[in-house]
Amino acid sequence: MSATLAQGAYIVAGLLFILALAGLSRHESARAGVRFGVAGMAVALVFTVFLATAGEGGSGWLGLLLIVVAMAAGAVIGLDRARKVEMTGMPELIAMLHSFVGLAAVLVGWNSSYEESPYPAIHDVEVFVGVFIGAVTFTGSIVAFLKLSARIASKPLTLPFRNQLNLAAIAVFVVLTVVYVVLPEESVFGRHLLLGVVTVLALALGWHLVASIGGGDMPVVVSMLNSYSGWAAAAAGFLLGNDLLIITGALVGSSGAYLSYIMCRAMNRSFVSVIAGGFGVESGTAASGDEDYGEHREVGAEGAAALLSGAKSVVITPGYGMAVAQAQYPVASLTKALRDKGVDVRFGIHPVAGRLPGHMNVLLAEAKVPYDIVLEMDEINDDLADTDVVLVIGANDTVNPAAAEDPNSPIAGMPVLRVWEAADVVVFKRSMATGYAGVQNPLFFRENTQMLFGDAKERVEDILRAL
Repeated sequence: MSATLAQGAYIVAGLLFILALAGLSRHESARAGVRFGVAGMAVALVFTVFLATAGEGGSGWLGLLLIVVAMAAGAVIGLDRARKVEMTGMPELIAMLHSFVGLAAVLVGWNSSYEESPYPAIHDVEVFVGVFIGAVTFTGSIVAFLKLSARIASKPLTLPFRNQLNLAAIAVFVVLTVVYVVLPEESVFGRHLLLGVVTVLALALGWHLVASIGGGDMPVVVSMLNSYSGWAAAAAGFLLGNDLLIITGALVGSSGAYLSYIMCRAMNRSFVSVIAGGFGVESGTAASGDEDYGEHREVGAEGAAALLSGAKSVVITPGYGMAVAQAQYPVASLTKALRDKGVDVRFGIHPVAGRLPGHMNVLLAEAKVPYDIVLEMDEINDDLADTDVVLVIGANDTVNPAAAEDPNSPIAGMPVLRVWEAADVVVFKRSMATGYAGVQNPLFFRENTQMLFGDAKERVEDILRAL
C-alpha cells in the first residue's frame, strides 16, 4: 500500500517538474515555474522519506531521525551558501552543486554493487555506468568551479594527444564494463578492483575533459555539466529502483543537453567538440598577439550623456562586467530616464553573455527592467545599423568584430552582436584587457567607438547625474 501511494506521489511530482520546466521557459511564468518545482520536490521528499521509514522493510523511527538530521544539516549549509553568494558567483555555485550530484551517484553505485539482483548482468551495467557518469561529473564540475572562480587559469589544457586520451579512456571503460559483467559474483576482490579502476579512470577523464575547454566556452560547460548531473541522477534512479529519480534525471539530462546544443550553435562551436573536451580543436583561445589596431579614444560621463541626449534610439548590450559591478540597478534607472525623454531604449542579449545561460536576463529582471525591451541577439542584430548609440556595459567577446571579420581569430565564426554598425558605441570597461576568452577586441579601436573606463556602476551613475 505504501509503495503504491509513493508511486502515485512520484507521478504527481514528475508532472510538477514538467510544469516547472514549461514555466521557466518564459519570463512572465518563471515565478510560477519555480513554485511548481519547489512543490514537486517537496512531494518527492515527503513520500521518499515515508517509503524509506514507514514502508515495507522501512527503517522506522531511527531511520527517520537519521534522515531528518542529514536533511537539516544539508538545509543549513545550503541556505547559508545561497544567502551569501552574489549573482556573479552563481555559475561557480551551480558547478559545485553539480559535483555533489556526481559524487552521490558514485556512492550509490558502489553501495548498489553489494546488492543482489534478479537480473545481475543488467544490474552490473547500471552500476558501472552510474559510477562512470557520476565520477566524470564530479571532477569535471570541480574543475569548472575552479575555472569560473579564477582559482585556476581559464585557458585550455592542451596535453599531447588529448583527443586520443579521451577516446582511449572511453574504450577502456567499455572493455572494463564487459569484464565486470562476465566476472563471477564470487570474485569479490576482482569485481571491486575493476570498479575502483573505472572510478579512478572516470575521475581523471572528468578532470581532463573540462580542463581542456577554454574560458570562452565555460557557459556551455556549465550547461553540459547540468546535463551530466541529470544522467547521473537517472543512473542512480535505476540502481535504487526509484522512478522519480529516473524521470527527473532524464528531464535534467535532456534539457541540459539541448541547451548546450543551442548555446554551441550560438557560439559557432561544435557540440561534439565541446562535450568531448575540445575534441578536434587544435588551438586554444589565446590572445591573438601583437597586432597593432591603432589608438583607442576615451570619453567621460558628460560626453556619453551628451551622446545619449541627442539620440533617438539606444541599445544596451550587457556582459559579465555589469554583473561584477552590480550595475544593473543604475542601468535600469538610466533606461527609465531615457525612455521618459522619448528615447527608444532596448537591450541586446547574447546567448552566452556572462558565465551562465540567462545570466543577464536574471540581472535585468532583478532590476525590474521591462521584459518586452530585453531582446535576444537574433531579434536585435539587424536593427543595430539604424541605432544611434550602443552602450556596451561589461561585454567583450560577445561584441568582438574579429569573430565576423578575422578567419584566424580563435572565435572566428562565432555569432556576435554587431554593435560596430551603430552610429556611436560607448564601451564601459575597467581597462583595455582582453575578455574571458583571452582575445583582443578590435571594436575598441574603431572610429565610432569611445572607451569609458572605470567601475560600470559608478560610470552609469555619473551619466545619470550628467543627464
